[in-house]
Formats: sequence, C-alpha cells, structure tokens
Amino acid sequence: MSRAPSGSVLLSGGTIITFDEKVEALDVIRTGALLVTGDRIAGIYTTALPDNLPSDVEIVDCTDKIISPGFIDTHRHGWQTALKTLAANSSMPEYIAQFTSSAASGLYTAEDVYISQLAGLLETLNAGVTTALDHAHHVWSKDTVKAGLQGSIDSGARVFWNHAFANKEGYPLSEQISNFRELAKSKPSSDGLTTIGVAYDFFANAPREEIETVMSLTREFNTPVFTTHYLGGPWMANNSPEVLQPFGVLNSEMAVVISHASFITPIGAQILRSTNQFISITPESEMHVGLSHPNGHLIQDQASLGVDTFMTFSADILTQARIWLQRTRSRLYDQALDRWEIPANNPMSVNQAFLMATRQGGLALRRPDLGVIRIGAKADLAVFNGRSPGMLGWRDPVAAIILHANVGDIEHVMVDGKFRKRDGKLTFDNYGSIVDRFLASAERIQKAALERPEPVIEGRFWGGCGYGHAMEVNASRGADTGYGKQFLQKE
Repeated sequence: MSRAPSGSVLLSGGTIITFDEKVEALDVIRTGALLVTGDRIAGIYTTALPDNLPSDVEIVDCTDKIISPGFIDTHRHGWQTALKTLAANSSMPEYIAQFTSSAASGLYTAEDVYISQLAGLLETLNAGVTTALDHAHHVWSKDTVKAGLQGSIDSGARVFWNHAFANKEGYPLSEQISNFRELAKSKPSSDGLTTIGVAYDFFANAPREEIETVMSLTREFNTPVFTTHYLGGPWMANNSPEVLQPFGVLNSEMAVVISHASFITPIGAQILRSTNQFISITPESEMHVGLSHPNGHLIQDQASLGVDTFMTFSADILTQARIWLQRTRSRLYDQALDRWEIPANNPMSVNQAFLMATRQGGLALRRPDLGVIRIGAKADLAVFNGRSPGMLGWRDPVAAIILHANVGDIEHVMVDGKFRKRDGKLTFDNYGSIVDRFLASAERIQKAALERPEPVIEGRFWGGCGYGHAMEVNASRGADTGYGKQFLQKE
C-alpha cells in the first residue's frame, strides 16, 4: 500500500481479530500489525513491522496482546450513573417508582446530569466500549437536556445521544421540541463523535398527532438513529414492531433500535428482518428485574447488546456478552433436557457472542464501519494484555476475551484514531477533578434519594397486570434467609 502520512500509529506484533466481509465471519491474524491513519484503519498486515512506513510513524508494541474492535453499547441511560448501588435488590416496579426519569427529576441539577453522564461515559471508555447509544430521558428542563448532551460531547466517546420526548410537568412537549430544534441546528459536536437523535416510548397510548409531531423531527433533521423501549407480555410498554410499522418508522434509512423487546413475537421478528432493524438485548438488567427474554435467541441475527443503566449494572459489554452467551446456552440445553435428551452440541459459540458485542452493534446503528477491524473502518479499538493473570495460556483470542478477560486487562482504547485509554489509564485531562465533582454530586443525590419514603407497590403495573410475589431463596442455615438489608447509610 502507499506510504502512511506522519501522525499514523502502528499497533505492532499483536493478534488481531478481523472481520472478513466476503464470508461474513471473524478471522485472526497472529503476530501482525494494524495501521491507523487519521480516524480510519489504513492497513492490516501479517507481519509485525511492514515495509514502506514513514520513519516518524509511532509504533506501539502489541506483542502478546489482542487487538479487538471496540465494543458497542446500544442501550444505556448515562445520567443514572450517580445512583450507583441504590437499586441493588430492586424489582421493576420499585425501579419505576424510585429511579426512572419521572421519579428522579427533583434530585438532579444540570451540573449533576453533566457530571453523571461524563463519568458514566469515561467508565464506558475504560471498559473498551467505544460507541454508546444513549436513551437520554434526563429531560426535565432545557438546562438538564443540554448538560447531558455536553457531557456526551466532552467524553471523547462515540455517542448517539437520543433526546427522549415525553410530556413533563413544567417542561411541556412543545417546549422540548423547540429546544431540540435549537440544539440540532447548532451542531454542537465539532468533532462529529456525538450525534443527536430521537427517542420516544408512547406509540401505543399517545394521541396520533403527538406521535407524528415527534417523529417529524427525525425527518426534519435526518436523524440517523431512533430508539424506543419495548417490553410486551405482562409488562405492557408495547412499542413493538407491529405497533411502530403503521407509523412508517421502520421503513426508512434511519436506524431503529428497539431496546429489550422481551416478548417479541414471530410477526415482530419478521418485520424487523424485512426492514433490517435491530433490538438491543440488555441481559444483566433484564434478568435483574425479571423482564425475561423468552424469544431473544430466535432473533439474534437482528440483535445487539446494551448495558441499560449504570446505576446497577456492569458498564462493560464483555459482561453482557458473557451473561447472554451462558443464558442462551442454558435455555437451549434445558429444552433438550426437558425432552429427556442429552445435548450433544453447544448451541451458541463465543464467536457469536463476540459479534453481538461488536459488529451487530454497528449494524444496528447502520454503521458497518463500526465494530469491525477491516481496512477503511473507523479506528475504534480495544487492546487486551494477553499476559495478565486471567489471560495467560490463551490460544483462541475470541474465547479469551469473551470467557476470560476483564476490564483491567484492557491496556489501550482508541476512538476515531485517538487514544482514550493508554497503558491502562484514561487519557482524559484532569480526570481526578472529574472524580471529585462526580463524588460530590453522587453523595448529594444519593442522600436525597434515600430520604424519600419507600414506594408502596399495590394495584396494577401501568394499569395492566396485578402484582405477585417471586419466591425468595434461602442462603443461610440459620433462622434468617440471609437476604439482609442494603448497607447504604454512611453515618
């Protein structure tokens, strides 16, 4: 290939997990090199030190390391980072009553939203997640909206920041739309890493005029991504493909990411395949609050992975991929065992889990240049230390990442060709001051949240199904079950 201009970076001597588009499969190059020029992958080599490189190219020794595409999180609520550990044992009704956008509105200032969003995204970058789709429902005022957007921009991550529209007391929909227009026209992200989009959750019960008004914004500003929550089944929240289809949302060039899709139907799956739209499975959160996912494994060809909320769940997609892999294996093994058959095969591979954590996320966003290592793709990368205690002895790099790696094994992270983590440390300027600001904000928010009375769960969930009780397990030989209380008081 032609000589690389100065300013390029060569990741030299590592094992590279590439993607072969001809056969649509992962491939591996051992003791190879990857050349980054500007914001793109400019070269992939089968030798550690290729010829014809300029003398001032920076060479980063990646011997014994694994070079992976950056991971993609297609569903998150970054503003909730400051509520960390408060909902460790929460049910879905308790979470809705205490910590969702409508419940938490009085806890946050614009500064709180900004620093929570920023700290959450830096946590994401530290974990090798280079792209995030944020369902931004910190929509309480013009200032809190702008703060969450600015936190996304300042993070240096690749963020699809999707403004969630919902009528709020003191901040009506008409005002939200006016302010959104102002933000979208200003194009606040100078480096293009943060993209503004739309989120909306009320297709099943809002007036058609409201739905069409909100969705007209996606056409007015040609927003690349739209997202919505869909649970279905007993949970209601029916923003299903069947409900969205008559509004013309799915049949467009715009990417649509439907988060959870817990009770997706065969018809819904067929609609997604015919329109090439995706769901975002968030395994840890869905298992935590019992959203279930009886059919998710049947639509994995149109599925990506997400974290959901940083207040309770792991911010790294590694954990989500691992949980989903083993959950799917367990479910399908059980089906065979229920027939009194011994499974002779493994129903899901580490390669499939890896693709869901990387390339599938890029396809969900209709960005085939994300989540893959190939020439011309964006230089969004994560480099793992193959000599860490937990990684020693690996032969298959995909299996090493999916089954053995942890966040501490990630030495370098690149976004758009720039190091966001290097030699195991974030490169963010004055990160210590961000930590101090975040901790002060989180302390105030958490104290205020704990002073609120606990919710009384009675009646029906969102007016639909009544409440029941899951069996509580016993983890103690004594008189008590061991369930205990949360240790939330610092005094």
